Amino acid sequence: MTIDIMMPFYGDPALFRTAVESVVAQTDPRWRLVVVDDVYPDTEPGQWLRSLGDDRIRYVRNETNLGVAGNFTKCLDLVEAEYFVLMGCDDELEPGYVASMSESVEEYPTVSYFQPGVTVIDRTGSPSRPLPDRVKRLARPRVRGVAVLSGEDLASSLLRGNWTYFPSICWKTSVVRQHGFEADFEVVLDLALQLEIIRGGGSLVVLPDLLFRYRRHAGSVSSWSSKDGSRFAEERAFFTSARTLMADAGWRHAARVARFHMSSRLNAATKVLGAMTNRKWADVRSLLRHVFGS
Repeated sequence: MTIDIMMPFYGDPALFRTAVESVVAQTDPRWRLVVVDDVYPDTEPGQWLRSLGDDRIRYVRNETNLGVAGNFTKCLDLVEAEYFVLMGCDDELEPGYVASMSESVEEYPTVSYFQPGVTVIDRTGSPSRPLPDRVKRLARPRVRGVAVLSGEDLASSLLRGNWTYFPSICWKTSVVRQHGFEADFEVVLDLALQLEIIRGGGSLVVLPDLLFRYRRHAGSVSSWSSKDGSRFAEERAFFTSARTLMADAGWRHAARVARFHMSSRLNAATKVLGAMTNRKWADVRSLLRHVFGS
Protein backbone atom coordinates (compact mmCIF):
# COMPACT_ATOMS: atom_id res chain seq x y z
CA MET A 1 0.00 0.00 0.00
CA THR A 2 1.38 3.39 -1.03
CA ILE A 3 1.17 6.36 1.35
CA ASP A 4 1.11 9.85 -0.13
CA ILE A 5 3.38 12.29 1.70
CA MET A 6 2.10 15.79 0.93
CA MET A 7 4.52 18.58 1.78
CA PRO A 8 3.32 22.19 1.54
CA PHE A 9 6.48 24.26 1.13
CA TYR A 10 7.29 27.81 2.21
CA GLY A 11 10.30 27.95 4.49
CA ASP A 12 13.97 27.36 5.11
CA PRO A 13 15.52 25.59 2.08
CA ALA A 14 18.09 23.77 4.23
CA LEU A 15 15.43 22.33 6.55
CA PHE A 16 13.35 21.48 3.48
CA ARG A 17 16.20 19.39 2.09
CA THR A 18 16.50 17.54 5.39
CA ALA A 19 12.75 16.85 5.36
CA VAL A 20 12.85 15.47 1.82
CA GLU A 21 15.91 13.34 2.57
CA SER A 22 14.06 11.76 5.50
CA VAL A 23 11.34 10.68 3.08
CA VAL A 24 13.82 9.25 0.58
CA ALA A 25 15.48 7.31 3.42
CA GLN A 26 12.34 5.28 4.24
CA THR A 27 12.90 1.54 4.68
CA ASP A 28 9.59 0.86 2.91
CA PRO A 29 9.64 2.23 -0.66
CA ARG A 30 5.84 2.40 -0.96
CA TRP A 31 5.49 6.18 -0.78
CA ARG A 32 4.88 9.12 -3.09
CA LEU A 33 6.10 12.62 -2.18
CA VAL A 34 4.28 15.68 -3.52
CA VAL A 35 5.81 19.08 -2.70
CA VAL A 36 3.45 22.02 -3.21
CA ASP A 37 5.47 25.25 -3.32
CA ASP A 38 3.35 28.21 -2.20
CA VAL A 39 5.41 30.65 -4.30
CA TYR A 40 8.50 30.72 -2.11
CA PRO A 41 10.68 33.55 -3.54
CA ASP A 42 13.70 31.31 -4.14
CA THR A 43 13.16 28.73 -6.91
CA GLU A 44 16.34 26.78 -6.06
CA PRO A 45 14.58 24.30 -3.72
CA GLY A 46 12.34 23.19 -6.59
CA GLN A 47 15.30 22.83 -8.91
CA TRP A 48 17.13 20.74 -6.30
CA LEU A 49 14.08 18.50 -5.85
CA ARG A 50 13.81 17.85 -9.60
CA SER A 51 17.52 17.03 -9.73
CA LEU A 52 16.95 14.00 -7.47
CA GLY A 53 15.45 12.18 -10.47
CA ASP A 54 13.09 10.06 -8.34
CA ASP A 55 9.86 9.08 -10.11
CA ARG A 56 8.08 8.94 -6.75
CA ILE A 57 8.63 12.68 -6.22
CA ARG A 58 6.41 15.37 -7.76
CA TYR A 59 6.96 19.13 -7.53
CA VAL A 60 4.11 21.63 -7.95
CA ARG A 61 4.51 25.41 -7.72
CA ASN A 62 1.36 27.45 -7.16
CA GLU A 63 0.63 30.37 -9.47
CA THR A 64 -0.24 32.60 -6.51
CA ASN A 65 0.32 32.33 -2.76
CA LEU A 66 -2.62 30.41 -1.25
CA GLY A 67 -1.75 30.74 2.43
CA VAL A 68 -1.81 27.94 4.98
CA ALA A 69 -5.38 26.68 4.63
CA GLY A 70 -5.42 27.21 0.87
CA ASN A 71 -2.22 25.28 0.29
CA PHE A 72 -3.40 22.48 2.58
CA THR A 73 -6.54 22.22 0.47
CA LYS A 74 -4.42 22.15 -2.69
CA CYS A 75 -2.40 19.30 -1.18
CA LEU A 76 -5.58 17.41 -0.34
CA ASP A 77 -6.81 17.82 -3.93
CA LEU A 78 -3.57 16.24 -5.20
CA VAL A 79 -3.72 13.15 -2.97
CA GLU A 80 -4.08 9.92 -4.94
CA ALA A 81 -3.49 7.26 -2.28
CA GLU A 82 -5.99 5.90 0.22
CA TYR A 83 -3.91 7.33 3.08
CA PHE A 84 -1.75 10.44 3.30
CA VAL A 85 0.47 12.55 5.56
CA LEU A 86 0.50 16.38 5.48
CA MET A 87 4.10 16.75 6.54
CA GLY A 88 5.80 20.01 7.53
CA CYS A 89 8.61 21.13 5.24
CA ASP A 90 10.93 21.40 8.25
CA ASP A 91 9.99 18.13 9.99
CA GLU A 92 11.52 14.68 9.57
CA LEU A 93 10.23 11.14 9.23
CA GLU A 94 11.99 8.38 11.10
CA PRO A 95 13.16 5.69 8.63
CA GLY A 96 10.42 3.26 9.68
CA TYR A 97 7.49 5.67 9.42
CA VAL A 98 5.95 4.35 6.19
CA ALA A 99 6.50 0.71 7.13
CA SER A 100 4.90 1.11 10.57
CA MET A 101 1.98 3.15 9.26
CA SER A 102 1.30 0.61 6.53
CA GLU A 103 1.15 -2.16 9.13
CA SER A 104 -1.17 -0.12 11.37
CA VAL A 105 -3.51 0.72 8.50
CA GLU A 106 -3.78 -2.95 7.58
CA GLU A 107 -4.55 -3.85 11.21
CA TYR A 108 -7.10 -1.04 11.73
CA PRO A 109 -8.73 -0.48 8.31
CA THR A 110 -11.81 1.31 9.68
CA VAL A 111 -9.90 3.92 11.70
CA SER A 112 -9.92 7.54 10.43
CA TYR A 113 -6.43 8.66 11.42
CA PHE A 114 -3.25 7.55 13.18
CA GLN A 115 -1.06 9.46 15.65
CA PRO A 116 2.46 8.04 16.05
CA GLY A 117 4.93 8.79 18.79
CA VAL A 118 6.81 12.05 18.18
CA THR A 119 10.24 13.38 19.10
CA VAL A 120 10.33 17.17 19.35
CA ILE A 121 13.50 18.74 17.96
CA ASP A 122 14.87 22.28 17.79
CA ARG A 123 16.20 24.12 14.77
CA THR A 124 19.51 22.22 14.93
CA GLY A 125 17.78 18.84 15.09
CA SER A 126 18.54 18.22 18.76
CA PRO A 127 15.80 16.77 21.00
CA SER A 128 13.95 19.51 22.83
CA ARG A 129 10.98 19.86 25.15
CA PRO A 130 9.79 23.48 25.38
CA LEU A 131 6.74 24.42 27.44
CA PRO A 132 4.08 23.75 24.73
CA ASP A 133 5.33 20.20 24.34
CA ARG A 134 5.49 19.56 28.07
CA VAL A 135 1.85 20.62 28.19
CA LYS A 136 1.02 18.31 25.29
CA ARG A 137 2.64 15.43 27.15
CA LEU A 138 0.52 16.13 30.22
CA ALA A 139 -2.66 16.39 28.14
CA ARG A 140 -2.05 13.13 26.22
CA PRO A 141 -4.32 10.29 27.44
CA ARG A 142 -2.64 7.76 29.69
CA VAL A 143 -2.70 4.69 27.47
CA ARG A 144 -0.35 1.74 27.12
CA GLY A 145 0.63 0.35 23.78
CA VAL A 146 -1.73 0.89 20.86
CA ALA A 147 -5.06 2.53 21.74
CA VAL A 148 -8.20 3.29 19.72
CA LEU A 149 -9.97 6.48 20.86
CA SER A 150 -13.28 7.98 19.75
CA GLY A 151 -16.44 9.83 20.75
CA GLU A 152 -16.97 12.51 23.37
CA ASP A 153 -14.04 11.34 25.50
CA LEU A 154 -11.63 11.95 22.63
CA ALA A 155 -13.24 15.30 21.73
CA SER A 156 -13.06 16.47 25.36
CA SER A 157 -9.45 15.39 25.63
CA LEU A 158 -8.43 17.35 22.53
CA LEU A 159 -10.39 20.43 23.54
CA ARG A 160 -8.77 20.35 26.96
CA GLY A 161 -5.35 20.43 25.29
CA ASN A 162 -4.52 19.41 21.72
CA TRP A 163 -1.88 16.77 22.35
CA THR A 164 -1.66 15.57 18.74
CA TYR A 165 1.02 16.62 16.23
CA PHE A 166 -0.75 17.44 12.98
CA PRO A 167 2.21 17.00 10.56
CA SER A 168 2.90 13.51 11.93
CA ILE A 169 -0.63 12.14 11.49
CA CYS A 170 -1.51 9.60 8.81
CA TRP A 171 -5.05 10.29 7.53
CA LYS A 172 -7.61 8.24 5.65
CA THR A 173 -8.14 10.32 2.51
CA SER A 174 -11.85 9.64 2.06
CA VAL A 175 -12.61 10.78 5.62
CA VAL A 176 -10.66 14.05 5.36
CA ARG A 177 -12.29 14.87 2.02
CA GLN A 178 -15.70 14.66 3.65
CA HIS A 179 -14.80 17.69 5.77
CA GLY A 180 -11.84 19.55 4.26
CA PHE A 181 -9.90 22.37 5.91
CA GLU A 182 -11.62 25.41 7.40
CA ALA A 183 -10.45 28.45 5.41
CA ASP A 184 -10.80 30.81 8.39
CA PHE A 185 -8.24 28.94 10.50
CA GLU A 186 -4.47 28.58 10.34
CA VAL A 187 -3.28 27.59 13.81
CA VAL A 188 -6.26 25.44 14.86
CA LEU A 189 -7.38 24.05 11.52
CA ASP A 190 -6.10 20.58 12.48
CA LEU A 191 -8.13 20.55 15.69
CA ALA A 192 -11.20 21.77 13.82
CA LEU A 193 -10.80 18.91 11.33
CA GLN A 194 -10.36 16.34 14.10
CA LEU A 195 -13.54 17.46 15.87
CA GLU A 196 -15.54 17.17 12.65
CA ILE A 197 -14.19 13.66 12.09
CA ILE A 198 -14.90 12.60 15.68
CA ARG A 199 -18.39 14.12 15.64
CA GLY A 200 -19.05 12.13 12.48
CA GLY A 201 -18.17 8.85 14.20
CA GLY A 202 -14.50 8.66 13.27
CA SER A 203 -11.76 7.24 15.48
CA LEU A 204 -8.06 7.72 16.20
CA VAL A 205 -5.34 5.15 16.78
CA VAL A 206 -2.52 6.23 19.09
CA LEU A 207 0.76 4.43 18.39
CA PRO A 208 3.59 4.23 20.94
CA ASP A 209 6.55 4.01 18.54
CA LEU A 210 8.57 7.17 17.88
CA LEU A 211 8.17 7.57 14.13
CA PHE A 212 8.29 11.33 13.56
CA ARG A 213 10.56 14.27 14.40
CA TYR A 214 8.60 17.50 14.87
CA ARG A 215 10.62 20.70 14.63
CA ARG A 216 9.63 23.39 17.12
CA HIS A 217 11.24 26.74 16.39
CA ALA A 218 10.46 30.46 16.26
CA GLY A 219 9.68 30.46 12.53
CA SER A 220 6.66 28.16 12.74
CA VAL A 221 3.12 29.47 12.26
CA SER A 222 2.10 28.52 15.80
CA SER A 223 5.13 30.32 17.26
CA TRP A 224 4.87 33.68 15.47
CA SER A 225 1.12 33.95 15.77
CA SER A 226 1.19 33.38 19.51
CA LYS A 227 3.54 36.35 20.00
CA ASP A 228 1.27 39.02 18.53
CA GLY A 229 -1.97 37.62 19.91
CA SER A 230 -3.42 36.61 16.54
CA ARG A 231 -3.27 32.97 17.55
CA PHE A 232 -5.55 33.60 20.48
CA ALA A 233 -8.06 35.65 18.51
CA GLU A 234 -8.36 32.66 16.20
CA GLU A 235 -8.63 30.28 19.14
CA ARG A 236 -11.43 32.35 20.72
CA ALA A 237 -13.44 32.11 17.51
CA PHE A 238 -12.70 28.40 17.26
CA PHE A 239 -13.73 27.51 20.82
CA THR A 240 -16.95 29.51 20.49
CA SER A 241 -17.80 27.48 17.39
CA ALA A 242 -16.66 24.20 18.99
CA ARG A 243 -18.87 24.77 22.03
CA THR A 244 -21.92 25.01 19.76
CA LEU A 245 -20.90 21.95 17.75
CA MET A 246 -20.39 19.85 20.86
CA ALA A 247 -23.70 20.99 22.36
CA ASP A 248 -25.54 20.18 19.13
CA ALA A 249 -24.04 16.68 19.26
CA GLY A 250 -25.37 16.25 22.81
CA TRP A 251 -21.84 16.17 24.23
CA ARG A 252 -22.34 18.36 27.29
CA HIS A 253 -18.97 17.71 28.89
CA ALA A 254 -17.09 18.49 25.68
CA ALA A 255 -19.14 21.68 25.30
CA ARG A 256 -18.12 22.78 28.80
CA VAL A 257 -14.46 22.07 28.08
CA ALA A 258 -14.72 24.18 24.89
CA ARG A 259 -16.38 26.98 26.83
CA PHE A 260 -13.59 27.29 29.39
CA HIS A 261 -10.63 26.22 27.12
CA MET A 262 -8.29 26.51 30.09
CA SER A 263 -5.07 25.35 28.41
CA SER A 264 -5.48 27.99 25.72
CA ARG A 265 -6.06 30.70 28.33
CA LEU A 266 -3.04 29.60 30.33
CA ASN A 267 -0.93 29.65 27.19
CA ALA A 268 -2.01 33.24 26.52
CA ALA A 269 -1.20 34.18 30.11
CA THR A 270 2.41 33.07 29.63
CA LYS A 271 2.77 35.59 26.76
CA VAL A 272 1.51 38.67 28.62
CA LEU A 273 4.75 39.58 30.39
CA GLY A 274 6.76 39.38 27.17
CA ALA A 275 4.28 41.61 25.36
CA MET A 276 4.42 44.12 28.21
CA THR A 277 8.22 44.08 28.25
CA ASN A 278 8.26 44.86 24.52
CA ARG A 279 5.56 47.54 24.99
CA LYS A 280 3.20 45.82 22.54
CA TRP A 281 0.08 47.16 24.22
CA ALA A 282 -2.35 45.99 21.52
CA ASP A 283 -1.02 42.47 22.01
CA VAL A 284 -1.34 42.81 25.78
CA ARG A 285 -5.00 43.78 25.43
CA SER A 286 -5.65 40.90 23.02
CA LEU A 287 -3.93 38.40 25.29
CA LEU A 288 -5.78 39.60 28.40
CA ARG A 289 -9.09 39.37 26.57
CA HIS A 290 -8.31 35.75 25.88
CA VAL A 291 -7.10 35.01 29.40
CA PHE A 292 -10.22 36.44 31.04
CA GLY A 293 -12.65 35.33 28.38
CA SER A 294 -14.00 38.71 27.30
